[in-house]
Amino acid sequence: MTTPSPEIGQRIVAAGIETNVHDMGTGFPVLMIHGSGPGVSAWANWRLVMPALAEQARVIAPDMAGFGFSARPDGYAYTMDNWVAQAIGVLDALEIEQADLVGNSFGGALALALAIRHPQRVRRLVLMGSVGVPFEITPGLDAVWGYTPSLENMRALLDLFAWDRTLVNDELAQLRYAASIRPGFQESFAAMFPAPRQRWVEAMASAEADIRAIDHETLVIHGRDDRIIPLANSLTLAQWIDRAQLHVFGRCGHWTQIEHAARFARLVGDFLAEATPESTH
Repeated sequence: MTTPSPEIGQRIVAAGIETNVHDMGTGFPVLMIHGSGPGVSAWANWRLVMPALAEQARVIAPDMAGFGFSARPDGYAYTMDNWVAQAIGVLDALEIEQADLVGNSFGGALALALAIRHPQRVRRLVLMGSVGVPFEITPGLDAVWGYTPSLENMRALLDLFAWDRTLVNDELAQLRYAASIRPGFQESFAAMFPAPRQRWVEAMASAEADIRAIDHETLVIHGRDDRIIPLANSLTLAQWIDRAQLHVFGRCGHWTQIEHAARFARLVGDFLAEATPESTH
């Protein structure tokens, strides 16, 4: 008998997309949206912090269309409009009227766009190493989005992600490489971010005026030594969003939730616990 993969949660239909979603814990819902690395899934991104946050909240972590174990429909347009519709569809399918949002990198851009378009569906906002504002694409992000499958390429990417190289061992590289070559994974990934890739940075950005109009309590988190998404992004978000607070982890790359998992879970848990279920934003 084969052991089921921990990356597989339950299947729901969200905005017409068969969606793999993890749903654990009780309390006020928190929707956690993963990043856009090759072979990524919600579980791969959030596995170290979901159990801690699930002690106080209902943690919802979907694989977005084109990633992980959610559907990859033929002809599907991988656009922010469609991803936002899917995220709202997850909430609708689970009959959740309002949730806290935690977005990592690409997921931060998605969380921003969702909060702008559907403010009443969001209570509090957490943006981690976030895309969503204009910036010149880094060599690191260009390498991530331009990944072609090989163990050597995956190892090189993981070295870019983490400040602490001891986190990047051969076993992790093999696991993430194996994930990136599952049927359909690389095909959808390559279709999302073809060169030139600066245009995808811009396609994910929300308008400055819209970001400045956000009135949700927002926690902005970044690794000081991030080589994928520049720290300047989070400084910008913290300046533009009126009710923002900023936390920067030193000795940390793009993997805040992995490199500083316990601190990340406490920081986010405390921030979300400040709100009462009845409060909106």
